[in-house]
Amino acid sequence: MNRLRPVIFQLQFPQYFSLCRSFQYFSIRQKQSMATPKREKTCGIIVIGDEVLRGQTLDTNSHFLCKKLFEIGVSVQRISVIRDRLDEIAAEVRQFSSQFDLVFTSGGVGPTHDDITMEGVALAFDDVVEPHSKLVDLCKRYFKVDTLTAAQLKMTTIPRSSQIHFGVNRVTGERSPFPVVNVKNVYVLPGVPALLERAFSLMQERFRNEHAQFHTRTLFIAIEELAIADALNEANERFKSDVAIGSYPNFQNSYYKVKVTMQSNDAESVKRTAEFLEAKIGREHMVAYDADPVESAVERVYGLAQEATPLGRAVRDAVAIVEESLKQHRPEEICVGFNGGKDCSAVLHLYHAVLQKVQPQAKIKVLYIVNKQPFDETEAFIRKAAVRYDMEMVTMNGPIRKCLEELRHLHPEVKAVVMGQRSTDPRSADMRPLQMTDPDWPQFLRVSPILHWSYGHVWAFIRSLFLPYCSLYDRGYTSLGGQAETRPNPHLRTTDQLGNVVYRPAYLLDDEHLERDGRIESKI
Repeated sequence: MNRLRPVIFQLQFPQYFSLCRSFQYFSIRQKQSMATPKREKTCGIIVIGDEVLRGQTLDTNSHFLCKKLFEIGVSVQRISVIRDRLDEIAAEVRQFSSQFDLVFTSGGVGPTHDDITMEGVALAFDDVVEPHSKLVDLCKRYFKVDTLTAAQLKMTTIPRSSQIHFGVNRVTGERSPFPVVNVKNVYVLPGVPALLERAFSLMQERFRNEHAQFHTRTLFIAIEELAIADALNEANERFKSDVAIGSYPNFQNSYYKVKVTMQSNDAESVKRTAEFLEAKIGREHMVAYDADPVESAVERVYGLAQEATPLGRAVRDAVAIVEESLKQHRPEEICVGFNGGKDCSAVLHLYHAVLQKVQPQAKIKVLYIVNKQPFDETEAFIRKAAVRYDMEMVTMNGPIRKCLEELRHLHPEVKAVVMGQRSTDPRSADMRPLQMTDPDWPQFLRVSPILHWSYGHVWAFIRSLFLPYCSLYDRGYTSLGGQAETRPNPHLRTTDQLGNVVYRPAYLLDDEHLERDGRIESKI
């Protein structure tokens, strides 16, 4: 039984259920020496559900709550994940309630036998559960019945000492039709992420710490944590009374190796700590990393297009081509070809930036033609990109011509396809940036914004904007196809300090004419 379902207190329309599957899980790693803020408001989060502990359900709720609570000055100090056991719920709620100013529970509310969070909260405070008259009336109106079934009645049954709170939309002033249940300092939230997020967002001002004034700074560092450990330890000893310093290695990021965070109630203390670390570690190791290039796309891409550099001119020309395609066709008539490669990743970001500038509410439609034997890394990157850019993905299998015919049949509204083709690609030397497909092919306008870009342009664009890209490129692959015909580029082969064979990243290839030397067919 999947108990991460909406309780009537947060019951919304059925389409919310489908949203739950689209949220990603983020793990939280606490490795900080925390200075105690003045007038601190503390919080504990209890996630309830056997399915979370069994790995059957991803918990995104604690991440959401931590992020939002931090923004309003509340310090989350513990997250607990426990089983669906009445005595365990009661014990954990009782301990958290005595230890923290605020407690939020997630999950275990609903109409079935294993939804026992309400009973657990009641037991924690030597209380009993009973139907709440307002919730009974609410259920009767919602279900349009005079008498509730046992399951419906269970959804109105809460601890006798409970209070119920209706959230308010701060923009419209509209009150939420369904309340959140609160006993003492404990707030019971649903387990479905979309419903929890809606419930909390409508009530978050209630929890704000008016006395908190958090000042933060983040440094992104291009060398390993071990190399900066002495500097971090020294900074902690010097500033720990005023500043909380956190160090977080990242072994997958293509731009930095360690993220160092600083947090304090005093802005000057944060500034001094950052300056100390920059001087100790070396400013040459600092990375001006953009953690959300999708959000800053318009500013960064159009800013790059204004630069009087070879890359700036290339970006300016590419932007003009995309803008022209959007003058000729509406966004719903345009599809971006995307297969996870570097070229189409650059094109996708270009198109996103232009679309956000001219029609910010429009959604990107993407055509993904699945390669034979695709790399797992490529597939994973495509899935993440779909979420990152909020894309409408059209996935097809087979030869390109067949897929375009299918696209024409299934999506007759599509008139143009934006492609990551460059003139150095096979059979592309004579193409134009805006050109119809050949007469014997399904008719689409081919939009090729980076047709005249070089290999160097592509990588300079991606890395100057800190765009995510497929991890295979950091392992020596320079041109991606299927597993059967793609290998690391031999010109990037080298050895590490232990004599092991490794490959340098793709962006370090000096001679762009060797780009396809990792493709097996290039040897035939």
